[in-house]
Amino acid sequence: MQLSRAVAASALAIGLSLAAASAMAEKSASADETHKHDHAHDHDKDQKSVYKGYFEDDQIKDRALSDWAGDWQSVYPYLIDGTLDPVMAHKAEHGDMSAAEYRAYYETGYATDVDRILIEEDSVTFFARGDPAVRGRYAYDGYEVLTYKRGNRGVRFVFAKVEGDEAAPGYIQFSDHRIAPARSDHYHLYWGDDRAALLEELTNWPTYYPASLEGDGILHEMLAH
Repeated sequence: MQLSRAVAASALAIGLSLAAASAMAEKSASADETHKHDHAHDHDKDQKSVYKGYFEDDQIKDRALSDWAGDWQSVYPYLIDGTLDPVMAHKAEHGDMSAAEYRAYYETGYATDVDRILIEEDSVTFFARGDPAVRGRYAYDGYEVLTYKRGNRGVRFVFAKVEGDEAAPGYIQFSDHRIAPARSDHYHLYWGDDRAALLEELTNWPTYYPASLEGDGILHEMLAH
């Protein structure tokens, strides 16, 4: 009888111990999930701040040309043919200009005759309407931080031509709302032979999205931002 009571007491103690351990494990898992959620939320908040042009200097990191590797198409034709009209209407609903005014602004910004850009390793090929393709090899030449009138900032990642066709630009500068190594999903590109002069260009910023996207896909991406 005493042995039975001892066994029962031992079983009860073990049961209580297991229950306590289970509760502690659940609490720990819940705390871990909360930490992960908070970390993800903070990361998303930081990304949105960077996208809007608010960041610290120590957040900026050098980037490789591979961040922009791929086959890219200009969005300018989609603006001209009306595909992007819903984007202009959306901006008008939330901005301080009419849809027509936004369209005029982006017609200046997107304007280019370079409909396609192919980036492979250190090679960049430009395909302009009515002209033969030109190609150059480019090496990283640092970055420049620009401060805009509204107080926000942008980063241009600069690459200099090291060899290639004479008609290929001497410098290309990428701006894609990112300030550290990351695969780009679209970008604004500035090109020319005068590095300093390119930094002064703020009204014309040809914009490129993956060549694999149809017009509706680009429209969806823009509305998502």
